[in-house]
This record gives sequence, structure tokens and C-alpha cells, in this order.
Amino acid sequence: MKRRALLLTAAGALFGACLPLLAATPDVSPPPSADKPLDVDALLHDPQTPTFGNPMGDVTIVAFFDYNCGYCRKSLPELERLVSEDGKIRLVYKDWPILAESSVVAAQLALAAGYQDKYLDAHKILMKLPGKLTTERMSEALAKAGIDRGKLAKDLKAHAGDIGALLKRNNEQAEALGLPGTPVYLVGPFKVAAALDYQGFKDVVADARARAAEK
Repeated sequence: MKRRALLLTAAGALFGACLPLLAATPDVSPPPSADKPLDVDALLHDPQTPTFGNPMGDVTIVAFFDYNCGYCRKSLPELERLVSEDGKIRLVYKDWPILAESSVVAAQLALAAGYQDKYLDAHKILMKLPGKLTTERMSEALAKAGIDRGKLAKDLKAHAGDIGALLKRNNEQAEALGLPGTPVYLVGPFKVAAALDYQGFKDVVADARARAAEK
């Protein structure tokens, strides 16, 4: 698939390296061979990656998503419901903005909100924001939800390097895994390149636990 770079831009902020543009349609085809080896520890335990759920959970789910991805918007709330109800799942969010320039801006806004401990709030708002995502609409929606807009702008600028580096690492991990697009959920030893409903997530978590019990 031919890829082209996205220019990382946002009002009042400095942004980092370029990311590729991929199709959003989930795919379950075998991944191509990766150019770079995957650092599994960095994938699962990057200290700058937003991580929620049970930090000592017996199953880790790594979610690669894009705020413009309709499949992500549909399936992530189902996953979050399972994480809340199950109580033994560790959830790692991998912002992977590959669909549009506004995807990059959304990811940067959410990650910048994390500097005021509001990543999850921003994440949920941006996932539910209807219509076309623009910087102004996203910023206004976050402000209405109680996120300090002035601090957000300052953190976007002050932490632009760290945010850009994190997005670059996420992209390198996705490429090393040969991911076909968004969403992709790594559930224990399983890779699910498709949108799942609540029962689908529940079933694959049960499979991951069964696989672990066999060892």
C-alpha cells in the first residue's frame, strides 16, 4: 500500500515527525515482515503511554486507534466497559493517528491533556465528538468538559517533543507489527485487527487467560 506523510500541525503548538496514511478498514491478513524488530517491553510498558485498568492485571490489552476511525469509535467503548467490569485487565492506549491531519491534532490534544491528568477525559470526548474534527471544535469540546484550555495550549508547546516522540514510537511499533490499519487490539498473545463488540472482547480475553493457564 502506498503511503504518504502527514504534516503534523496544530494552532499554537510545535509538532514532531511525520506519520503514514493507511486505510481504516480492519484486516485479518498475515502481517508483512517488519523492517525493524519489535521491542516488546517498550510496546507494553512505555512510561509515557496512557495506561488504565488494573496495573497488576492478568491480561494486557494494547489498543491502536485513530480518533477519525469509525470502527474505533464503535468498539472502544465496548472494550472500556469490559475493562471496568472485569477488574483484572490492564489497558494500554496507543494513539496512532494515520487517517488525517486532524487525527494527529486529536492525538496531540489528548496526550497534552494528560499533563493535567485529563487524558482519559479528553479521549472519551474526542471519541464521541460528532462531525468533522477541527482543532477549534476539539479544543472547545475539551474546554466545556473542564479541561484547562490555557494549560492545554502551554503543554502542547512545552511537551511537543515528548508528544511527537511518543507518536513516532507508536508508529514504529505498529509498523514492526505489520498492522494493516485501525483498530487493532493486542489481547495477550492474540492480535485482533477488527472492531469487536462487548462479547467479542470478553471471548478473546477468556482465550488469552486460557492460553496463559496452559503454560
